[in-house]
Amino acid sequence: MALGFLSRLTQGLSRSASKLTEGIGAVFVKRRLDDAALEELEDLLIGADLGTDVTKRIIANFRSSRFGREVSDAEVKQALSEEIAEILAPVARPLVITPDRAPHVVLVVGVNGNGKTTTIGKLAQQYKDQGLRPMLAACDTFRAAAVEQLQVWGSRTGAPVVSAPANSDPAGLAFDAIGRARSEGCNVLLIDTAGRLHNKTALMEELQKIIRVIKKQDASAPHSIVLVLDATTGQNAVQQVGVFREMVDITGLIVTKLDGSARGGIVVALAEEYGLPVHAVGVGEQVGDLKPFFPMDFARGLLGT
Repeated sequence: MALGFLSRLTQGLSRSASKLTEGIGAVFVKRRLDDAALEELEDLLIGADLGTDVTKRIIANFRSSRFGREVSDAEVKQALSEEIAEILAPVARPLVITPDRAPHVVLVVGVNGNGKTTTIGKLAQQYKDQGLRPMLAACDTFRAAAVEQLQVWGSRTGAPVVSAPANSDPAGLAFDAIGRARSEGCNVLLIDTAGRLHNKTALMEELQKIIRVIKKQDASAPHSIVLVLDATTGQNAVQQVGVFREMVDITGLIVTKLDGSARGGIVVALAEEYGLPVHAVGVGEQVGDLKPFFPMDFARGLLGT
């Protein structure tokens, strides 16, 4: 990570960090790690959205390694950041594009408002900077604003955008987009989709139809199905992963809006609950604000260390 992004990540996680560090500082001022102290630490971790499973694991490790010892707040924060980084390490995997698939098809899913379209635009710019030729497909055909937003990103990044009239069949558009990407020599196709969870059955049918129709163009596609999550929703993000996994075979996650959340701990809860790759995290609206996920940097930001 570049220093600029590291500082933005730390700043973005500052609300989460202050919530944890102030509590730790109040509990551990040269205090013996006894049952009462562990109980207070447990409440702090759950309150920071790390989730009950992660919290139990951390508390068990503290109990076995430090119980009865006098500890400082700095020691507790350092130990916590190491524990959290260890939990996150297995899921920190970038979204690898295979250019010779021509195109590598990335289906981007998630609830409306989570930042799907912006994330697609940022990825398009990053792939272009890497020497790839991205194409975007506006398959949320029911929201004019989503199509317009994707077209703005297309203009900004120089990536062609495949769109259709309002309320067109998203699956047909995805089919056409693969054919066009192939004919125009684009080696990555980023497909935007709708995310209207108020009618889960209709959304499930729509996503599954898109995948079926895509496979008629390329039996191996989509090659990646990325779920975009909004960190500000806290534990609701965990539920969203469960809902979308019932619909499609999610291959990885991107977590956005960490700059506006006091719930950065949700990334740790997601890692423990599902073990899905976390490809990237976002801390702002600019292209450079979406970066690969580095566990120790994230853990230190979360603990303010």
